[in-house]
Amino acid sequence: MIGAALNAAAIVAAEETEAIDGISLLLPAAYDLVWSVVVLLIIAVPFYLYVLPKFKVLLDERTAKIEGGLQHAEKAQAEAAELRAEYEQQLADARTEAARIKEAARTEGGEILNDLKARATAEAARTVETAQRQIEAERQQAAVSLRQDVGALATELASKIVGESLEDSARQSRVVDRFLEELEASATASVGGSTTTSVGKEN
Repeated sequence: MIGAALNAAAIVAAEETEAIDGISLLLPAAYDLVWSVVVLLIIAVPFYLYVLPKFKVLLDERTAKIEGGLQHAEKAQAEAAELRAEYEQQLADARTEAARIKEAARTEGGEILNDLKARATAEAARTVETAQRQIEAERQQAAVSLRQDVGALATELASKIVGESLEDSARQSRVVDRFLEELEASATASVGGSTTTSVGKEN
């Protein structure tokens, strides 16, 4: 009987002990809470007073650098766009100038070609005119020489035929002129007769 009572008391005590141990596991002791708060304050106060402002300064500098970099990048991009627009304008101006120079060169080349053609035509005309003058001079010289030779021969023949001297220049000139006229007339008649003959043969 006594043993049963002791066993029951031991079981109740064990249950109370187990209940107290479970609660103590979930809640820390009061001294642990106090010392945790003290340590937290020791760490938080210097961090808030000294470390956090330095972090804030560093973050502000970093933010300023990033913003400055962005502004510099935007400025550089704007300058690049402006330079590109200027380059494209210069390229367009250069193309326009090149086209103008090409057209001017083509026009000038055409003018030079026309000038050269005109000069060549004028030079050819002068050459032909010079050649014609030279031919005419040579023909006249040949005619004079032939006239003199034929005149001398005709005078000699007439002197032999007539039996008198034809030393008089006026008489000699008349004889030569008459001989040449008769010679030209006979040549013209022979040419006309040959032409008539050939026409008759063709008919």
